[in-house]
Amino acid sequence: MAKRKSFADDGWAIWVTGEDTSTFYLNEWVNPKGKSYVDVAVRIRGIKGTRNFNLYIPFQVEKTEVEDLSHHLRNENVFRAIFSTRCILDYMKNQYTSEMAYHGKTVDLVHISCTDYTLKPLAGGTLLTVPIDTLTDYLDNDEAYFMFRLPHKNLDSLFRPQLDVRDAFARLRDLITSPVVSEKYACSVRVNEARLLPDEINQIGAFHRQKLNKVVVTLSLQDDYQVNDSNCYRIHRMEKELFGEYAPEGFECDDAITYEWNESRERNLYGHFNFYFGIARDTISKLSMLIYMVLLFLVGLMGNLLWGLLSPLIGM
Repeated sequence: MAKRKSFADDGWAIWVTGEDTSTFYLNEWVNPKGKSYVDVAVRIRGIKGTRNFNLYIPFQVEKTEVEDLSHHLRNENVFRAIFSTRCILDYMKNQYTSEMAYHGKTVDLVHISCTDYTLKPLAGGTLLTVPIDTLTDYLDNDEAYFMFRLPHKNLDSLFRPQLDVRDAFARLRDLITSPVVSEKYACSVRVNEARLLPDEINQIGAFHRQKLNKVVVTLSLQDDYQVNDSNCYRIHRMEKELFGEYAPEGFECDDAITYEWNESRERNLYGHFNFYFGIARDTISKLSMLIYMVLLFLVGLMGNLLWGLLSPLIGM
């Protein structure tokens, strides 16, 4: 049996300057057969006393790759899919924000694409900074959301096929002896964990004191992959009729299942979050089938040639 194993270790960091309590959400759109994406949402309470928020992304991102998700919430179905409730939305209340009313409260939705946010390459990753003090005159509530989507390049690298020339003969042997390919992938997501972050972030120190309430990670895959979901607290089918065009390009929603993991501040007073998922799949290798067909063709051809040489000798 041919075996493929890959592992990715993501270290994120988030900190907000000002007196606040923030919540950081990650929504993973895992697509082993194409591009993977990650949706980032930050909810900041006490935003009027906040100067900016900073996010360290553990891979390089260009500004053209950042998609502002706030504009998708004009579709009520999308809002119900994300927040699991109905909402009254005052879209583009001003040039920077919309206003959402749900669950008996009203919050601002900041359109990050309208702000003067910056992206700075840092230690193999990217530092995203959103200035908030410049938005004070446009914020009517003391709580606000920021929502945006990034291509998850570490996951793309994780699932990218790799050819190890050094083990070519062992690979050929495995393909001949067994057509089954066992794929195993694992990814660790750690937020505000110092030992995984570059020195430039650790020197800041502010994120160590960040009051991070919780992180919710949603993992969506096709049915032919198995996920070690023993630690997840919610599993459900993706509601295709609600998500509609909200899902990333190239992502198939028909057979997708969503897994959610949760880390609460009630159990983690430091606000750190450590999430791990593994994916496995056993498939029949098309290359093995091709090799079998070639071998059968060669054996048949050699048999015909051998028969052509021997038949005159034995008088047939």
